[in-house]
Amino acid sequence: MRAVVYEGPFSVSVKEVLKPVITHPDDVIVKVTTTCICGSDLHMYEGRTAAQAGIVFGHENMGVVDEVGSAVILLKKGDRVVMPFNVACGRCLNCEEGRSAFCTIVNPGFAGGAYGYVAMGPYQGGQAEYVKVPFADYNALKLPPGTEHEEDFALLADIFPTGWHGVELSGFRPGESVAVFGAGPVGLMAAYSAILRGASEVYVVDRVPERLQKAKEVGCVPINFSKGDPVEMIKALRGGREVDRGVDAVGYQATTGDGKTEKPNVVLEALINVVRPTGGLGIPGLYVPSDPGAPDSAAAKGYISFPFGKLFEKGLRIGTGQCNVKAYNRYLRDLIISGKAKPSFVVSHNISLDDATTAYDKFDKRVDGYTKVLLHP
Repeated sequence: MRAVVYEGPFSVSVKEVLKPVITHPDDVIVKVTTTCICGSDLHMYEGRTAAQAGIVFGHENMGVVDEVGSAVILLKKGDRVVMPFNVACGRCLNCEEGRSAFCTIVNPGFAGGAYGYVAMGPYQGGQAEYVKVPFADYNALKLPPGTEHEEDFALLADIFPTGWHGVELSGFRPGESVAVFGAGPVGLMAAYSAILRGASEVYVVDRVPERLQKAKEVGCVPINFSKGDPVEMIKALRGGREVDRGVDAVGYQATTGDGKTEKPNVVLEALINVVRPTGGLGIPGLYVPSDPGAPDSAAAKGYISFPFGKLFEKGLRIGTGQCNVKAYNRYLRDLIISGKAKPSFVVSHNISLDDATTAYDKFDKRVDGYTKVLLHP
């Protein structure tokens, strides 16, 4: 089968690899209809992780069940499904408590597993014609048959739940104001989620005009940090007042206003300064324990400094960690079906799997309006 294979920094190719086979009675094989390129894939693509050549990318996958293991009871051949990017067993303590992102069984020595991602277990990615889904009754979410809402449902694998999760981590309550740093797909989904959940005001900070325009289109206030200090810009719009909640949808590759100089702690500092005393911070943006491309030796080991004293003084609460997709995805699915949510406004391109090499290059360079790319095998 054809698949997107990592060759080395800034290099992927579409080549023939072995089709996955059922190796456990709980497995299913899914024929992929839509798979997405994620900003997290770019960390590997850019050589910022320990990814080795040969890994098949793709943790945002949906399709139709093609083969079913003998122990699978909830799924049958022909079912349309979307898979959380988390691979989880459904049996361990964390899974039982709804924390599927931190499954302790699927990836020994590391809290959590994922498809096609370095250090996240031996699970081949789904930027391919087929993907194997382990613990399938637990990991695959059934969808209505057909092709309706294909773009929207594809985003249930990661970015829509992750954006929602970022708002949830912040402790948000309806009627509160929110500042979201980063208007990439996850940031836009966090801002959109805050709107859906009844935020009074949502400020979205970025420097890419197309992304800021998307935020404005769904009712948010765009803040271009290349034009000044975003904290002061937000406070000026609010008569000097801080916001109730903040979301970091950027992570460890945050930059200063020029968009080129990396400063891993810049968003964390800004959030501490822009959120009111006793407010909350949600941090779904990716931070890693090591980064070979970091701007300093401390950050290379995952150490990032930020004003903890100010955090303590203001009594701020912080929520961090990858999204437990299963905690949200069936409810977000039903919002889509009912017409109350349409997250696909972030999708910029639908292209063939065969064009993935070009898509990675353009998405990485933020050119030609590449915001969220969906691949179709």
